[in-house]
Amino acid sequence: MNSMLKAAAVLGATVLAAPAMAQTKVSIAISGWTGFAPLTLAKEAGIFAKNGLDVTIKKIPQASRHLAIASGDVQCAATTVETWVVWNANGVATTLDYPMVMDTFGCTPKFIAENDAAVKALTKSYFDALDMIKTDQAKAYEIMGADVKQSGEAFGKSAAYLRWQDKQANQKFFTGEHAAFSKEAADLLLEIGIIKAIPDMSKLADPKFVQ
Repeated sequence: MNSMLKAAAVLGATVLAAPAMAQTKVSIAISGWTGFAPLTLAKEAGIFAKNGLDVTIKKIPQASRHLAIASGDVQCAATTVETWVVWNANGVATTLDYPMVMDTFGCTPKFIAENDAAVKALTKSYFDALDMIKTDQAKAYEIMGADVKQSGEAFGKSAAYLRWQDKQANQKFFTGEHAAFSKEAADLLLEIGIIKAIPDMSKLADPKFVQ
């Protein structure tokens, strides 16, 4: 498998792109973390399906998520920026998002190379989900809350502590902030011995999917 993963989109944002021509199957690994909830919303509200995607979301612990990617059990995953750096440095790897904990979403190079339209549809679906949160917040919170056994009201209280990035914010992020943050994270991870070498940072993300 290619040792690098190219970024599909920045998490917490939402892209509107042309739907895939056919139902492309894709498995996404996430946790129950509130920051990843728009992916669940896109699934449960039928947004992925509307955009031509047959998505399976798998709740996989952070410690095992890279193994699921490496094995091919999932093609995409949501995690933090620094985790992608570690995965890349160890032969797995790359991205999607950014608020203070900078959550991101990415897919394997193989999946991206073979499913360009589907990757754009994933990005569109994410941004469609963010649009739904803005236009029908109560329903969106109810759907996302149900996935983690919370009421819509309780979920809203959790969501108040984070910010999902819209398309414009994602584009700005990928033009400079992502590279800068990733470099700082890589330097720190190298210093404390989490990684043995810094991976090729230029291949951590592909901004074309948030154009």
